[in-house]
Amino acid sequence: MSRNEDSPSRLGWLRRARRPLGILTRGKTNSGRLRRADQLLAVAYPFSLRNMRAPFIDLGYGETPVTALDSLQQLRAINPSLRVIGVEIDADRVQAAQRYARPGLEFRLGGFNLPLAADETAGVIRALNVLRQYPETEYVASLAVLGSYLAQSGILLEGTSDPPGNLMAVNVYLRGGVHLIHDGLALMANLRRPFAPRDLQAILPKNYIHHVEPGSPLDEFFGAWSAAWLHAIQTQERDPRWVFAQAGIWLREEHGYPVSLRPGLLRRGILLLRSVPGDVDSRILLTGRR
Repeated sequence: MSRNEDSPSRLGWLRRARRPLGILTRGKTNSGRLRRADQLLAVAYPFSLRNMRAPFIDLGYGETPVTALDSLQQLRAINPSLRVIGVEIDADRVQAAQRYARPGLEFRLGGFNLPLAADETAGVIRALNVLRQYPETEYVASLAVLGSYLAQSGILLEGTSDPPGNLMAVNVYLRGGVHLIHDGLALMANLRRPFAPRDLQAILPKNYIHHVEPGSPLDEFFGAWSAAWLHAIQTQERDPRWVFAQAGIWLREEHGYPVSLRPGLLRRGILLLRSVPGDVDSRILLTGRR
């Protein structure tokens, strides 16, 4: 279990800051880029999503709000009353997005200090392709600020994708009491395109990407996944969904990694590594069985 926190006084100061806190992103995006993050929520956390009353926050949606529009359309199939708030640090982007606003979808100016009223909380905060541009030393503090806005049992998705959204790596954190609890790491791929497990190394979240040196737990994990993938792809079955799922099963059964075997995840190209109770560092979930 990984607990990320900052002092209450500092968190209070950050939340009360008058200007949006953060750095302007390049803002490049396209429709469908974050679709796999929505699929992760829908398949792995359907009860939370179905019963969520606090809004879904799309933090740093970019030059155009297509990802917020995508999420409203996709996730309302599960929760018809879902509200989405797109948050951007650039005032021009927020102004331009207003023409897309509709009941259940709005856009606000803000940064890590989310533009929520004192009585508002967030059910889900999606912060993709945001923390990758910050130093790793600021990672835990940034998570603590975001986590302080979550409702109890709320979900924070933090990670990175490639520009088209074909590859994605996402940390999942849950709000438990006053703490953020690391619930897992999801590694996702578009199985309609050529894929190899080590392709995901280049888009790992900030707390992982600088720790894939040879011989490290991360390097060993990708080595084990690559071996399982090669084993699966050498069978007679050529359906990439079967290959992905079988490699995930072998990665768990033969190497001891805590892979979720939920078929709805594996057949969509989502390898979800669940955190093990008692973990003090989220990277422990990648050490496997010795």
